[in-house]
Amino acid sequence: MRHFWNQRFAEPGYKYGTAPNAFLQAESGRLTPGGRVLVPGDGEGRNGVWLAQQGMRVCSVDSSQVGLDKARALAAERGVSLDIEAGDLEVWAPMPGRWDALVLVFVHLPSAFRAGAHRRLARGLASGGVVIVEAFHPDQLGRASGGPKDVDMLYTLAQLRDDFAGLCDELLGWEGEVLLDEGPGHQGAGCVTRYVGRRLG
Repeated sequence: MRHFWNQRFAEPGYKYGTAPNAFLQAESGRLTPGGRVLVPGDGEGRNGVWLAQQGMRVCSVDSSQVGLDKARALAAERGVSLDIEAGDLEVWAPMPGRWDALVLVFVHLPSAFRAGAHRRLARGLASGGVVIVEAFHPDQLGRASGGPKDVDMLYTLAQLRDDFAGLCDELLGWEGEVLLDEGPGHQGAGCVTRYVGRRLG
């Protein structure tokens, strides 16, 4: 996966634009002002940089060094500080209880380790911390607006509920169609799954 993303992010410009994800923006009122936010799979940094611009203390994690270099450049251009860490989400784990929020925007992992990775990441949240997830739904297959072409890497709401069960209380759960406008990589009508949870004490 690292090689795949290094190739994709090596293309000119920003594959998914430099503006933040719309769902993250809409749900950002749930975040603690000035809080510590972990953004795994942040790619070229659009979401991590935007969160830093909102005054959050952000750590962006990705397996692609090319993506991380672009994230670093975007942060410098916007005049914000961003902690950046290389990590493979199959094995990478945050320090438990450290983070006020966890943001997973179109971070698609194979079923072989998806649930385990989600649970490791959720354990990084402090009590009361918030997890915000948007991912493509299996009904996205066949659409040209983005996302993996393998159903094994697409998420239903039931799967996300199972992944975070016992760790988070659900605040929002939704599946449906949205209009995507995120750089050249996500354009047009898409079918997504959204989940927001709060870490249990």
